[in-house]
Amino acid sequence: MPQSRTGARPGAIRRRIVFALFLAAGTLAAFPTNAVAADPDPVNPIARARFYVQPRTHAARQADAWRRSRPRDAALIERIASQPQAVWFGEWNRDVRADVDALVGAASAQGAVPVLVAYNIPQRDCGLYSAGGARGADNYRRWIRAFAAGIRNRGAVVILEPDATMVTDCLSPAARQERFRLLGEAVDALKGAGATVYVDGGSPTYGHPEEMAARLRASGIDRADGFSLNVSNFIATPRAIAAGEQLSRRLGGKHFVIDTSRNGAGTATGHDWCNAQDQALGAAPTTRTGHALVDAFLWIKHPGESDGTCNGGPEAGGWWADYALNLVRRAG
Repeated sequence: MPQSRTGARPGAIRRRIVFALFLAAGTLAAFPTNAVAADPDPVNPIARARFYVQPRTHAARQADAWRRSRPRDAALIERIASQPQAVWFGEWNRDVRADVDALVGAASAQGAVPVLVAYNIPQRDCGLYSAGGARGADNYRRWIRAFAAGIRNRGAVVILEPDATMVTDCLSPAARQERFRLLGEAVDALKGAGATVYVDGGSPTYGHPEEMAARLRASGIDRADGFSLNVSNFIATPRAIAAGEQLSRRLGGKHFVIDTSRNGAGTATGHDWCNAQDQALGAAPTTRTGHALVDAFLWIKHPGESDGTCNGGPEAGGWWADYALNLVRRAG
């Protein structure tokens, strides 16, 4: 399914504390951003990162469109548009090297660090809402090398292939192992280009930490900077941290990042993975997480972009203004 050009994830699949400072400050508290690291933290490589705010997201365009006719709603949507959000790359990018180069260049010119998502693994999403991906292993190898070439050692955070380690039911044992090898090769290519790389570890509700740890090891986690959790999901931050701690213990203390874009209500279960109702924006993107293992809270999913044609939503990646408004309103 095609993805929006703003870079948000086109959909989601089976998904299966915030500490006192965060709770006291409120779900939408804007944690202070940090300057670009001149001297990276040896444990958290993005500790001093100031994340890049993409100027023309769906939310930004919606806020502009409502500025005169619906000024109050425009101000609410601006609370999404003003935050740094990840940019997604996949088969819809005709020249992925040029597109990555343009994004990283724009961020670098502002002294900021972009968050990119590589989302093109073959047989992506096992044919569900976000189906697609590269046509075979060799095609993916060429694509990820071109992606990496666009970074050019200028500083970038890459979330590597959301759900690729978790959603593998459609793959034969041989194809599953090939996928893990491809992820490991992607880690090497991205690290060689100077990126900070987090291999995706799926949903915090996956429930099998030993199995997920084994999959991440097979996917090159030892050479990556860490793993990501809760991408495009709604699971509350405390639960995501608990799941991350379990994985980290099995992975030699690896750090992780959490997608907090839509988990502010904390009420969704592992079964509420597609346009879950009555949700809220979560913690604003920051590296000041209050937890030694959590490198950052990030908005990897763009709040307000649909997970698919479920719960009244448009097609995957489509902008849903009413849903976005509700996320902000429920955040308080």
